[in-house]
Amino acid sequence: MSPRLDGSPTHRATSTPPPEHLDPIELPEAGARPGTALAGLPDIPAPDEVAPADARALSKTLFERLESLEEGTHDHAYVRNTLVELNLALVKFAASRFRSRSEPMEDIVQVGTIGLIKAIDRFELSRGVEFPTFAMPTIIGEIKRFFRDTSWSVRVPRRLQELRLDLAKAGDELAQQLDRAPTVAELAQRLGITNEEVVEGMSAANAYTAASLDAQPEEDDPEGTLADRIGYEDHGLEGIEYVESLKPLIAGLAPRDRRILSLRFVAGLTQSEIGEELGISQMHVSRLLSRTLVKLRKGLTVEE
Repeated sequence: MSPRLDGSPTHRATSTPPPEHLDPIELPEAGARPGTALAGLPDIPAPDEVAPADARALSKTLFERLESLEEGTHDHAYVRNTLVELNLALVKFAASRFRSRSEPMEDIVQVGTIGLIKAIDRFELSRGVEFPTFAMPTIIGEIKRFFRDTSWSVRVPRRLQELRLDLAKAGDELAQQLDRAPTVAELAQRLGITNEEVVEGMSAANAYTAASLDAQPEEDDPEGTLADRIGYEDHGLEGIEYVESLKPLIAGLAPRDRRILSLRFVAGLTQSEIGEELGISQMHVSRLLSRTLVKLRKGLTVEE
């Protein structure tokens, strides 16, 4: 994405629609010609055709003229936008350092362009510093702030985000020195913090990325997707409340009634087999079992 010029006399810049989740860079509409206050400025070729050395020389000339223009005027906006166009190469160079990130490059370039605009607004020739030297930290800082604010899967305080980076750096250094992974105490001593803060930082690091439940497993992984492995519906949970409620009721039954329940529902014997076991008839077992079940059912109803 690149900002538009306000009617450059030699070329017409195009712009790419900004990503939906980023605020677009608002610049004055193109079409009007620069005023007489810009007389004497050199012709500005297309930015892609300007060599880096020529871009620096043109930028210096434009910054000199920008200081004499009143902010908010069309002439001021024209020079400011021309400076943005001429120095977009700085943004693209800074953005290339973050090419390995998951965010689209268009988003990174747009965020870097915001940093470039901030650098142009703050730059002063009297400082005696080349503009690229001054602008690059601002551009990179804006991009890093974008990743800090948007790349975490779960939002955590900035303190913990910075602690995660410190722990990662200290962990790498200690691992090289010790030839093993450092302990929590060693990390705490290295950073001058408590063990609890180290543990808190490690826990926060887990929020940086989140795995998709539909992510496909590795080729050598016999398991299915993560959603297939994290759990299932246990229908046995539905009966836990009734089992716990029945325990005191069963404990209050007569020993023979408890024995009949155990033989019928635990051992799985038939009523005839229970009768042979206890020395009573099958009909007697049926009556005793029915009476016991009615008693238990009433007990559960009363408790509900």
